[in-house]
Amino acid sequence: MVINMTYDPSTLDMLKALSNENRLQILKWILSPTDHFPPQRDGDLIEDGVCVGFITQKIGLTQPTVTSHMKVLADAKLVTSKQIKNWVFYKPDRERIEKAVAQLGAELIS
Repeated sequence: MVINMTYDPSTLDMLKALSNENRLQILKWILSPTDHFPPQRDGDLIEDGVCVGFITQKIGLTQPTVTSHMKVLADAKLVTSKQIKNWVFYKPDRERIEKAVAQLGAELIS
């Protein structure tokens, strides 16, 4: 018998994703993108997310390194991605972040 389950990242997965200072900084920036990034030619900062090129430029890391960090955040379901033309845009999954923070709080006080 095969049981088909959807993967819901645990609080531990979220904490691991945010344990890197660069990933935490990137998430902070994309939570309020208009405060940290210029307007984009392709894609709206709020609706579509922040272009990986802008994130790379602001954090001062290579594009492959930033892509790797974004994959960790995406695997923890803290961000979603969208491709527009040749670029990938990332935005926070606010619902998931709120749920994870609430779950963490509940786990810490139980």
